[in-house]
Amino acid sequence: MGLKLYTNKESRGVVVEWLLIELGIECERIEVEYNTSMKSPEYLKLNPFGKVPVLTDGDVVIYELAAVCAYLADKFPEKNLAPALNDPKRGLYYRWLFFISGPWDALATDQMRGIQIQSEQKMFMSYGDETDAYRALIQGLNEAHPYLCGEQFTVADVCVGAMLLWQSKTGQLKADPAIDRYLATIRQRDSLKQSNSIFAN
Repeated sequence: MGLKLYTNKESRGVVVEWLLIELGIECERIEVEYNTSMKSPEYLKLNPFGKVPVLTDGDVVIYELAAVCAYLADKFPEKNLAPALNDPKRGLYYRWLFFISGPWDALATDQMRGIQIQSEQKMFMSYGDETDAYRALIQGLNEAHPYLCGEQFTVADVCVGAMLLWQSKTGQLKADPAIDRYLATIRQRDSLKQSNSIFAN
């Protein structure tokens, strides 16, 4: 049984599709419709949240975007899209994956919902406040040469790059030289150009 990707063309699943092109591997794509098949009893057995993407690899079921991407990178180590387990940069790789899917994603979601964090609430938020989140992002990007883990393009660049490209497209991302430089580098990836992803257009 091969890989199957449950996705929607207007979802974060397109990030996985970009990664699949970067990996150069075959994967069956299954389109899942919002509010219908995505909430069906059969699909909820795969992902109880009723969301995409979901990747299946035989009996293995993975959901959550960063988890799917990290799984694929480790499944195909010969593609060199993740630092080796004994590579000191593996920690940096993990940091970026969890940063973009944790604090940064929470900030982006709050911004889309128009939620303003009051100073007394800051200590309860995973990202502190917008100033803290941007400080962490920009500090990290200033250390990226040219990619997040140095010369090696990794799945962390796929996840972080996709999020920042999407925010840039929707006008949600603040301007900064470090962000602009990093996105210019990411936009040069042939796999991204081939993907025709919603965040890449």
